[in-house]
Amino acid sequence: MFDLASPWWLLLLLAIALVALAYVQAQRRKQNRALRFANTEVLDQVLPAQRNRLRHVPIALMLVALVVLTVALASPQADRRVPRNKATVVLVVDVSRSMNSTDVAPTRIKAAQAAAKRFADELTPGINLGLISFAGFPVTLVSPTPDHGATKLAVDKLQLADKTATGEGIFAALQQIQTLNAVLGGGQNAPPSRVVLLSDGKETVPDDPDDPRGAFTAARKSKEEKIPVSTISFGTVGGTVNLDGDEIPVPVDDDSLHQIANLSGGDFFTASSLDELTKVYETLQKQIGFETRRGDASRPWLIAGTILVLLAAAGAIAINRRLP
Repeated sequence: MFDLASPWWLLLLLAIALVALAYVQAQRRKQNRALRFANTEVLDQVLPAQRNRLRHVPIALMLVALVVLTVALASPQADRRVPRNKATVVLVVDVSRSMNSTDVAPTRIKAAQAAAKRFADELTPGINLGLISFAGFPVTLVSPTPDHGATKLAVDKLQLADKTATGEGIFAALQQIQTLNAVLGGGQNAPPSRVVLLSDGKETVPDDPDDPRGAFTAARKSKEEKIPVSTISFGTVGGTVNLDGDEIPVPVDDDSLHQIANLSGGDFFTASSLDELTKVYETLQKQIGFETRRGDASRPWLIAGTILVLLAAAGAIAINRRLP
Protein backbone atom coordinates (compact mmCIF):
# COMPACT_ATOMS: atom_id res chain seq x y z
CA MET A 1 0.00 0.00 0.00
CA PHE A 2 1.13 3.52 -0.71
CA ASP A 3 -0.18 7.07 -0.68
CA LEU A 4 -0.93 9.01 -3.85
CA ALA A 5 -0.22 12.73 -4.06
CA SER A 6 -2.55 13.21 -7.08
CA PRO A 7 -5.08 10.35 -6.96
CA TRP A 8 -7.45 12.08 -9.38
CA TRP A 9 -5.18 10.94 -12.21
CA LEU A 10 -6.56 7.44 -11.56
CA LEU A 11 -9.72 8.56 -13.36
CA LEU A 12 -7.77 7.80 -16.54
CA LEU A 13 -8.19 4.13 -15.64
CA LEU A 14 -11.81 4.46 -16.77
CA ALA A 15 -10.61 5.58 -20.19
CA ILE A 16 -8.20 2.65 -20.34
CA ALA A 17 -11.04 0.27 -19.44
CA LEU A 18 -13.14 1.76 -22.24
CA VAL A 19 -10.27 1.25 -24.70
CA ALA A 20 -9.98 -2.39 -23.60
CA LEU A 21 -13.74 -2.87 -23.98
CA ALA A 22 -13.71 -1.23 -27.41
CA TYR A 23 -10.89 -3.55 -28.52
CA VAL A 24 -12.81 -6.63 -27.37
CA GLN A 25 -15.94 -5.47 -29.19
CA ALA A 26 -13.96 -4.72 -32.33
CA GLN A 27 -12.41 -8.20 -32.29
CA ARG A 28 -15.83 -9.81 -31.87
CA ARG A 29 -17.28 -7.87 -34.81
CA LYS A 30 -14.26 -8.77 -36.91
CA GLN A 31 -14.61 -12.43 -36.04
CA ASN A 32 -18.33 -12.44 -36.78
CA ARG A 33 -17.74 -10.90 -40.21
CA ALA A 34 -15.01 -13.43 -40.96
CA LEU A 35 -17.23 -16.34 -39.93
CA ARG A 36 -20.12 -14.99 -41.96
CA PHE A 37 -18.29 -14.72 -45.27
CA ALA A 38 -15.33 -17.09 -45.00
CA ASN A 39 -14.83 -20.84 -45.20
CA THR A 40 -13.84 -21.88 -41.64
CA GLU A 41 -11.55 -24.68 -42.80
CA VAL A 42 -9.59 -22.32 -45.02
CA LEU A 43 -9.56 -19.65 -42.29
CA ASP A 44 -8.03 -22.07 -39.75
CA GLN A 45 -5.23 -22.88 -42.20
CA VAL A 46 -4.50 -19.23 -43.01
CA LEU A 47 -4.69 -18.00 -39.39
CA PRO A 48 -3.83 -20.78 -36.89
CA ALA A 49 -5.38 -20.64 -33.44
CA GLN A 50 -2.02 -20.06 -31.70
CA ARG A 51 -1.19 -17.03 -33.83
CA ASN A 52 -4.74 -15.81 -33.36
CA ARG A 53 -4.14 -15.71 -29.59
CA LEU A 54 -0.65 -14.19 -29.81
CA ARG A 55 -1.88 -11.21 -31.82
CA HIS A 56 -3.61 -9.93 -28.67
CA VAL A 57 -0.38 -9.84 -26.64
CA PRO A 58 0.84 -6.40 -27.88
CA ILE A 59 -2.42 -4.62 -27.07
CA ALA A 60 -2.56 -6.37 -23.68
CA LEU A 61 0.96 -5.16 -22.89
CA MET A 62 0.04 -1.66 -24.03
CA LEU A 63 -3.02 -1.58 -21.77
CA VAL A 64 -0.99 -2.76 -18.78
CA ALA A 65 1.62 -0.11 -19.62
CA LEU A 66 -1.08 2.57 -19.61
CA VAL A 67 -2.27 1.41 -16.19
CA VAL A 68 1.27 1.54 -14.79
CA LEU A 69 1.94 4.98 -16.28
CA THR A 70 -1.35 6.23 -14.89
CA VAL A 71 -0.26 5.18 -11.40
CA ALA A 72 2.99 7.07 -12.00
CA LEU A 73 0.98 10.19 -12.91
CA ALA A 74 -0.84 9.87 -9.58
CA SER A 75 2.53 10.40 -7.83
CA PRO A 76 2.81 7.45 -5.43
CA GLN A 77 4.53 8.39 -2.18
CA ALA A 78 6.82 6.16 -0.10
CA ASP A 79 9.19 6.38 2.86
CA ARG A 80 12.86 6.67 1.94
CA ARG A 81 16.00 6.73 4.05
CA VAL A 82 18.09 9.75 3.13
CA PRO A 83 21.31 11.11 4.68
CA ARG A 84 20.81 13.92 7.17
CA ASN A 85 22.28 17.23 6.10
CA LYS A 86 22.47 18.40 9.71
CA ALA A 87 22.45 16.91 13.20
CA THR A 88 24.56 17.09 16.35
CA VAL A 89 26.21 14.14 18.09
CA VAL A 90 28.41 14.28 21.18
CA LEU A 91 30.45 11.24 22.13
CA VAL A 92 30.91 11.01 25.91
CA VAL A 93 33.62 8.50 26.79
CA ASP A 94 34.41 7.13 30.25
CA VAL A 95 38.18 7.35 30.97
CA SER A 96 38.13 6.05 34.55
CA ARG A 97 40.87 3.61 35.59
CA SER A 98 38.56 0.62 35.08
CA MET A 99 38.73 1.27 31.33
CA ASN A 100 42.27 -0.15 31.46
CA SER A 101 40.85 -3.64 32.02
CA THR A 102 42.06 -6.27 29.55
CA ASP A 103 38.82 -8.28 29.47
CA VAL A 104 38.31 -6.55 26.10
CA ALA A 105 41.42 -6.91 23.96
CA PRO A 106 43.78 -5.17 24.03
CA THR A 107 42.10 -2.99 26.72
CA ARG A 108 38.68 -1.46 27.08
CA ILE A 109 39.99 2.05 26.41
CA LYS A 110 42.02 1.10 23.32
CA ALA A 111 39.10 -0.82 21.84
CA ALA A 112 36.83 2.14 22.59
CA GLN A 113 39.27 4.47 20.82
CA ALA A 114 39.40 2.27 17.73
CA ALA A 115 35.62 1.99 17.49
CA ALA A 116 35.11 5.73 18.08
CA LYS A 117 37.49 6.63 15.24
CA ARG A 118 35.68 4.29 12.89
CA PHE A 119 32.38 5.85 13.95
CA ALA A 120 33.78 9.31 13.14
CA ASP A 121 34.96 8.04 9.75
CA GLU A 122 31.59 6.58 8.79
CA LEU A 123 29.30 9.26 10.23
CA THR A 124 27.39 11.15 7.55
CA PRO A 125 29.33 14.24 6.40
CA GLY A 126 27.81 17.49 7.62
CA ILE A 127 26.78 16.15 11.01
CA ASN A 128 28.36 18.06 13.90
CA LEU A 129 30.40 15.67 16.03
CA GLY A 130 31.89 16.48 19.43
CA LEU A 131 33.90 14.56 22.02
CA ILE A 132 33.86 14.72 25.83
CA SER A 133 35.83 12.51 28.20
CA PHE A 134 35.02 12.09 31.87
CA ALA A 135 36.46 10.51 34.97
CA GLY A 136 36.18 12.60 38.14
CA PHE A 137 35.16 15.58 35.98
CA PRO A 138 34.34 16.14 32.29
CA VAL A 139 36.76 17.48 29.68
CA THR A 140 35.48 18.85 26.38
CA LEU A 141 38.07 17.71 23.84
CA VAL A 142 36.17 18.76 20.71
CA SER A 143 33.13 21.02 20.50
CA PRO A 144 30.57 19.77 17.94
CA THR A 145 31.93 20.38 14.45
CA PRO A 146 31.45 18.90 10.97
CA ASP A 147 35.22 18.28 10.91
CA HIS A 148 35.18 14.67 12.06
CA GLY A 149 38.95 14.49 11.69
CA ALA A 150 39.28 16.69 14.77
CA THR A 151 37.40 14.13 16.83
CA LYS A 152 39.58 11.29 15.52
CA LEU A 153 42.73 13.15 16.56
CA ALA A 154 41.30 13.88 20.01
CA VAL A 155 40.29 10.25 20.56
CA ASP A 156 43.95 9.26 20.45
CA LYS A 157 44.68 11.66 23.31
CA LEU A 158 42.26 10.19 25.85
CA GLN A 159 43.93 9.85 29.26
CA LEU A 160 42.75 7.66 32.14
CA ALA A 161 42.03 9.21 35.55
CA ASP A 162 40.35 8.43 38.88
CA LYS A 163 36.62 8.27 39.68
CA THR A 164 33.52 8.20 37.45
CA ALA A 165 31.30 11.28 37.20
CA THR A 166 28.80 10.09 34.60
CA GLY A 167 26.25 12.79 35.30
CA GLU A 168 28.83 15.54 34.83
CA GLY A 169 29.75 14.06 31.46
CA ILE A 170 26.12 14.16 30.31
CA PHE A 171 25.61 17.71 31.60
CA ALA A 172 28.74 18.84 29.72
CA ALA A 173 27.41 17.30 26.50
CA LEU A 174 24.05 19.04 26.93
CA GLN A 175 25.81 22.34 27.42
CA GLN A 176 27.81 21.89 24.22
CA ILE A 177 24.66 21.07 22.26
CA GLN A 178 22.73 24.00 23.72
CA THR A 179 25.59 26.37 22.86
CA LEU A 180 25.65 25.17 19.26
CA ASN A 181 21.86 25.37 18.98
CA ALA A 182 21.95 28.97 20.20
CA VAL A 183 24.45 29.82 17.46
CA LEU A 184 22.26 28.11 14.86
CA GLY A 185 19.22 30.11 15.94
CA GLY A 186 17.64 27.75 18.47
CA GLY A 187 13.98 26.75 18.46
CA GLN A 188 12.83 25.26 15.19
CA ASN A 189 16.23 25.90 13.59
CA ALA A 190 18.05 23.59 16.00
CA PRO A 191 19.12 20.31 14.37
CA PRO A 192 18.25 16.97 15.98
CA SER A 193 20.78 16.06 18.67
CA ARG A 194 22.02 12.90 20.38
CA VAL A 195 24.43 12.08 23.19
CA VAL A 196 26.29 8.77 22.85
CA LEU A 197 27.64 7.68 26.23
CA LEU A 198 30.19 4.86 26.51
CA SER A 199 31.02 3.63 29.99
CA ASP A 200 31.91 0.44 31.83
CA GLY A 201 30.95 1.08 35.42
CA LYS A 202 28.68 2.65 37.95
CA GLU A 203 28.89 6.34 38.74
CA THR A 204 31.07 7.06 41.80
CA VAL A 205 30.77 10.87 41.93
CA PRO A 206 28.27 11.68 43.38
CA ASP A 207 27.28 8.56 45.30
CA ASP A 208 23.58 8.91 44.45
CA PRO A 209 22.67 9.06 40.72
CA ASP A 210 19.55 11.03 41.71
CA ASP A 211 21.76 13.77 43.18
CA PRO A 212 21.32 17.17 41.43
CA ARG A 213 24.55 16.43 39.50
CA GLY A 214 23.97 12.69 39.25
CA ALA A 215 23.56 10.57 36.13
CA PHE A 216 19.81 9.97 36.51
CA THR A 217 19.18 13.67 37.05
CA ALA A 218 21.22 14.44 33.92
CA ALA A 219 19.20 11.86 31.99
CA ARG A 220 15.94 13.49 33.05
CA LYS A 221 17.32 16.86 31.97
CA SER A 222 18.16 15.34 28.59
CA LYS A 223 14.57 14.18 28.29
CA GLU A 224 13.34 17.72 29.00
CA GLU A 225 15.68 19.10 26.35
CA LYS A 226 14.58 16.40 23.89
CA ILE A 227 18.17 15.20 23.55
CA PRO A 228 18.20 11.40 23.99
CA VAL A 229 21.22 9.70 25.52
CA SER A 230 22.12 6.39 23.89
CA THR A 231 24.29 4.39 26.28
CA ILE A 232 26.83 1.66 25.56
CA SER A 233 27.74 -0.66 28.42
CA PHE A 234 31.25 -1.77 27.46
CA GLY A 235 33.08 -4.68 29.10
CA THR A 236 32.34 -7.96 30.87
CA VAL A 237 31.25 -8.96 34.37
CA GLY A 238 34.62 -10.65 34.91
CA GLY A 239 36.75 -7.61 34.14
CA THR A 240 39.63 -6.72 36.47
CA VAL A 241 42.22 -3.97 36.54
CA ASN A 242 45.66 -3.90 38.15
CA LEU A 243 46.03 -1.06 40.64
CA ASP A 244 49.29 -0.87 42.57
CA GLY A 245 49.87 -4.59 42.07
CA ASP A 246 46.38 -5.67 43.12
CA GLU A 247 43.78 -7.12 40.75
CA ILE A 248 40.61 -5.14 41.39
CA PRO A 249 37.29 -6.43 40.00
CA VAL A 250 35.65 -3.92 37.65
CA PRO A 251 32.48 -5.66 36.42
CA VAL A 252 30.50 -3.82 33.80
CA ASP A 253 27.35 -2.14 35.13
CA ASP A 254 24.45 -2.62 32.73
CA ASP A 255 21.65 -1.58 35.09
CA SER A 256 22.57 2.07 35.62
CA LEU A 257 23.40 2.67 31.96
CA HIS A 258 20.13 1.03 30.94
CA GLN A 259 18.30 3.34 33.33
CA ILE A 260 20.03 6.41 31.91
CA ALA A 261 18.93 5.46 28.40
CA ASN A 262 15.35 4.84 29.55
CA LEU A 263 15.09 8.11 31.48
CA SER A 264 16.44 10.16 28.57
CA GLY A 265 14.49 8.45 25.81
CA GLY A 266 17.59 6.94 24.22
CA ASP A 267 18.68 3.41 23.34
CA PHE A 268 20.72 0.99 25.43
CA PHE A 269 23.44 -1.22 23.97
CA THR A 270 25.94 -3.72 25.35
CA ALA A 271 29.30 -4.70 23.92
CA SER A 272 31.97 -7.03 25.26
CA SER A 273 34.42 -6.93 22.36
CA LEU A 274 35.72 -4.55 19.71
CA ASP A 275 33.62 -6.26 17.04
CA GLU A 276 30.45 -5.90 19.11
CA LEU A 277 31.23 -2.27 19.86
CA THR A 278 31.83 -1.59 16.17
CA LYS A 279 28.42 -3.09 15.34
CA VAL A 280 26.80 -0.88 17.99
CA TYR A 281 28.38 2.20 16.44
CA GLU A 282 27.23 1.05 12.99
CA THR A 283 23.66 0.85 14.30
CA LEU A 284 23.95 4.30 15.83
CA GLN A 285 25.39 5.69 12.62
CA LYS A 286 22.35 4.45 10.71
CA GLN A 287 19.99 5.90 13.31
CA ILE A 288 21.73 9.26 13.53
CA GLY A 289 23.12 9.70 10.03
CA PHE A 290 19.89 8.99 8.17
CA GLU A 291 16.28 10.04 8.42
CA THR A 292 13.06 8.73 6.92
CA ARG A 293 11.25 11.08 4.58
CA ARG A 294 8.02 10.71 2.67
CA GLY A 295 8.66 11.46 -0.99
CA ASP A 296 7.82 10.77 -4.62
CA ALA A 297 8.17 7.12 -5.64
CA SER A 298 6.94 7.31 -9.23
CA ARG A 299 10.28 6.53 -10.88
CA PRO A 300 9.93 2.70 -10.71
CA TRP A 301 6.43 2.98 -12.18
CA LEU A 302 7.70 5.19 -15.02
CA ILE A 303 10.50 2.73 -15.77
CA ALA A 304 8.12 -0.27 -15.73
CA GLY A 305 5.58 1.53 -17.92
CA THR A 306 8.20 2.53 -20.47
CA ILE A 307 9.56 -1.03 -20.68
CA LEU A 308 6.05 -2.40 -21.21
CA VAL A 309 5.42 0.13 -24.01
CA LEU A 310 8.64 -0.95 -25.73
CA LEU A 311 7.70 -4.63 -25.35
CA ALA A 312 4.24 -3.92 -26.76
CA ALA A 313 5.75 -2.15 -29.79
CA ALA A 314 8.28 -4.94 -30.38
CA GLY A 315 5.58 -7.59 -30.04
CA ALA A 316 3.26 -5.81 -32.46
CA ILE A 317 5.98 -5.58 -35.11
CA ALA A 318 7.06 -9.20 -34.59
CA ILE A 319 3.59 -10.77 -34.45
CA ASN A 320 1.27 -8.47 -36.35
CA ARG A 321 3.85 -6.74 -38.57
CA ARG A 322 2.51 -3.37 -37.45
CA LEU A 323 2.22 -1.24 -34.33
CA PRO A 324 -0.87 -1.79 -32.19
